[in-house]
Amino acid sequence: MTKQLLIPFLWCVALCGHAQPALRLPSIIGNHAVLQQSSSVKLWGWAPGTYPVKISCSWNATDTVYVMPEKDCSWNTTVKTPAAGGPYTITFISDKQKIVIDDIVTGEVWLCSGQSNMEYAFNWTQGVLDAGNEVAQSANNAIRYFRISHLYNAFPQTECDGHWVVASPESTASMSVAGYILGKRIHEYTKAPVGLIASYWGGTSVQAWIPKESLAADKDLAAKAGKLKPVSWSPTEPSVIYNAMIYPLVPYKIAGTIWYQGEANTDDPQDYGSLFSTMIQSWRGVFNDNFPFYFAQIAPWSGYSGISGALLREQQASILNLPNTGLINVSDLVDDIKDIHPKWKVAVGNRFANIVLKECYGKSDVEPYSPKFKSFIVEGNKVKLTIASVGKLHCRDKEIQNFQLAGEDKHFYPATAFIDKQGHVVVTAKEVKAPVAVRYCFTNDGVPNLFDVNGLPLEPFRTDKW
Repeated sequence: MTKQLLIPFLWCVALCGHAQPALRLPSIIGNHAVLQQSSSVKLWGWAPGTYPVKISCSWNATDTVYVMPEKDCSWNTTVKTPAAGGPYTITFISDKQKIVIDDIVTGEVWLCSGQSNMEYAFNWTQGVLDAGNEVAQSANNAIRYFRISHLYNAFPQTECDGHWVVASPESTASMSVAGYILGKRIHEYTKAPVGLIASYWGGTSVQAWIPKESLAADKDLAAKAGKLKPVSWSPTEPSVIYNAMIYPLVPYKIAGTIWYQGEANTDDPQDYGSLFSTMIQSWRGVFNDNFPFYFAQIAPWSGYSGISGALLREQQASILNLPNTGLINVSDLVDDIKDIHPKWKVAVGNRFANIVLKECYGKSDVEPYSPKFKSFIVEGNKVKLTIASVGKLHCRDKEIQNFQLAGEDKHFYPATAFIDKQGHVVVTAKEVKAPVAVRYCFTNDGVPNLFDVNGLPLEPFRTDKW
């Protein structure tokens, strides 16, 4: 080997001899992060396999945690977090490499997910009818966001591209309205910092959010998941959004999830219940946590075919047999039934907040549950309904709307209704002399006008299974 070639060769050998994998952290463990308070939380990353990673948290600086990376250079460990507070720092050291993440707080961490009505942000051109001064007054160091770009992959990913930001008029403008209002209300009530993980994508089907393993375990479920045809705005292949937008978050400790999705699944509404139930249970499984899961029923829209919107809402309601789940009814929060994106979004966030504050944080002076159908009896040509509600129902218009009656012929006719002295809803239709079934707002675009004393609408229902 000539001298001219020997020197570069020796230089490369020297570099290679000292090269080693970089100490890395996932993007969700970074500056301004919110860690779930008073919990055992996972910290993880990557580092050379021959050196222990030393971790020191400033809330307990005398207790250094040591963890040895695996052969693939990945490592993970668990640390105990204190009650809500901060700011703190966490220091990670591997040999001579060092990473310090700053301005860490402990508090409540919530995942906000779904499709466009969850993604709907303050700065969308359509506008938010009830936004008021929310954005202008949103500067708050105790509320923070971690937003993930629209990502997909055929295989589970260990990293995503988000980063934590502190709430400000600039950062809040592009945040989910419903998510921000939830975080604001939790902070106001608990006084704890709140971290909101924003993982949503408009127009996406539930299939794309379900882990592949959960579908592979059930042939019928896999067949349902595989029905979707390609669309131009998002991937429809099962699991591919889960792989890139949920799986990278899996080790992160969360307090719970809010979800607003379903519009993209109305072509096959009968499949939604089993798919959605599988998604919830599979997420809980991979997070190893039976965290609370709250979801919104899809809003009225005239563009669905047949009664597919009503059927999908019914499928959503069936999920309530899963423990630690809850539903919010937003069917009255619609400004235009021809627009699939209602512009009343702060109210949606407040309904999410009310059920979360009631069930997770013990706030007793809120009533988050909409009135529900309980039972009915037929008296001649009349149907008398018993409704489970807080106080007596009242109608906001001159006439109660969106009831239908049918006889044995299964043909439904528009019906009239009134509330009797006992609070029952009495329904009749001149075409139906011997009614056997009643429906309320069981159409794609039926907007309710019956409310309880808390201003919550009667949920859509049907008494038949035709």
